[in-house]
Amino acid sequence: MTRERTGRIIGASFGLAFIQVNAGALPVAAGTALRVLAVAAFVALLITLRRAPAPRPEAAAEAAPAVHFGRRYRYVVAAEAVVGVAGIVVINNVLHTPRATVGWIALVVGVHFFGLAVVWRMPALHRLGAGLSVCGAAGLALAAAGAPQAAVAAVAGVLPGALLLGSAWWKARGDTEPRRAATPSSGAAVS
Repeated sequence: MTRERTGRIIGASFGLAFIQVNAGALPVAAGTALRVLAVAAFVALLITLRRAPAPRPEAAAEAAPAVHFGRRYRYVVAAEAVVGVAGIVVINNVLHTPRATVGWIALVVGVHFFGLAVVWRMPALHRLGAGLSVCGAAGLALAAAGAPQAAVAAVAGVLPGALLLGSAWWKARGDTEPRRAATPSSGAAVS
């Protein structure tokens, strides 16, 4: 399995976790349905990635820089962990608003994607980071306004989980599409 696919599985795993943890705050029927759909989407993604053909060497050379889990990646993840834990401590022990925790986590995870976008030279991760950050900020605002836990969990937990799973699926879609050879008129491979 390539590093890019491993990165997709990591993102999808966190998406699955976001949904599994936060769907419990929703009405039972909706929460159960979302949990089952999330597991089905995750398992189907694993199967899809496993069956996808290996990238052609010439396609890999033309592709964006490879995902590297090196020192710079570890710095981004370490900063995410420190900021995340510090915020959770403040939210729970100083502000006494534990329902805001999920919003904080979504915001921190979203911001960490901006760092990964730079480290991995993958500008598309800026969009994912923005989406997750908006969900997190909205969840924090809902919690501060005293909204029901179900609303906070849906906006700052379930929706970010769906974004993470959807992003992994979107990228996997490109892995599984048949590649066509270059045409004389275009001079480039079409994918």
